Amino acid sequence: MLAKVSNKDSQSVIQALIKQSRKLPKELYLSLTWDRGSVMAGHKKFTLATDIDVFLCEPHSPWQRGTNENTNRLLRRYFPKGTDLSIHSQAKLSAVARQLNERPRKTLNYETPAERFNACVALTR
Repeated sequence: MLAKVSNKDSQSVIQALIKQSRKLPKELYLSLTWDRGSVMAGHKKFTLATDIDVFLCEPHSPWQRGTNENTNRLLRRYFPKGTDLSIHSQAKLSAVARQLNERPRKTLNYETPAERFNACVALTR
C-alpha cells in the first residue's frame, strides 16, 4: 500500500498510516517496522489508534527492514529519486502499488504479493 501524505511531518504520516491500516484485515497487520527517522516520532499514537506494534530499526541497519528497502528500489522505477510526489494523486499511487503487488517475487517462490495476500485472507475467514 502507498499512502499520499500532505506533509513529511510526523502527524501527517501517522494519520495517513492509520487511514491505510484500516483497509487491511486486522489479523494481517500486526506490526510495522520503521527506521528511526523523525517522521515516526508519533509511533505510539499510531499503535494506540490501530493496536499495531511499531518496531524501530537500529541506526544504520537497513537489513532489519529488507522488504522495505527492496520495495523502495522497485518504486524508484516509477518515481526516480528527487521526484515531486505531491503532483501524484492517491489513485496514481494505488495504481503503482497494484502493479507492484501483481509482480511475482522470488522471495515468495514466484507468487505475487497479491496472491500471497489473498491466500492469507482466505485462511482468516
